[in-house]
Amino acid sequence: MSFLPTLRNLVSAYQAFERYSAPDVKAMGLTTTQFDVIATLGNQPPMTCKELGEKTLVTKGTLTGVLERLEAKGILERKLNPEDGRSQMIGLTQKGKALFEKVFPAHLEHLAKAFNKLDEKELAVVTKSLQSLNHIFTN
Repeated sequence: MSFLPTLRNLVSAYQAFERYSAPDVKAMGLTTTQFDVIATLGNQPPMTCKELGEKTLVTKGTLTGVLERLEAKGILERKLNPEDGRSQMIGLTQKGKALFEKVFPAHLEHLAKAFNKLDEKELAVVTKSLQSLNHIFTN
């Protein structure tokens, strides 16, 4: 079980990331899931709920509630998919686009304060390692 230290460090790093990231998102008046949805839809054409779920890794049950709340706030809109009337296309409203343009760069700046502590070589190694882990779990 030589992978256990790696697993522990992976989980620990993710939890540390959440502790660093979540308060910044919360200060913007959003949940991390709402931010994830807004960030995914930002600068993108509308997409189906299935596509959005795959890109955000949010479960369908959770995503439905988040979409309803964001729609009620006027941040996103759902329209019938012209290519498949059984699904809807989800996109940001003008209000949602303005929110994205405000919160996304601000949060990236917050994250950069942490990631800038790594040099380019260290970032490349971490990226490659995470890609390798992702590959073994998805194939």
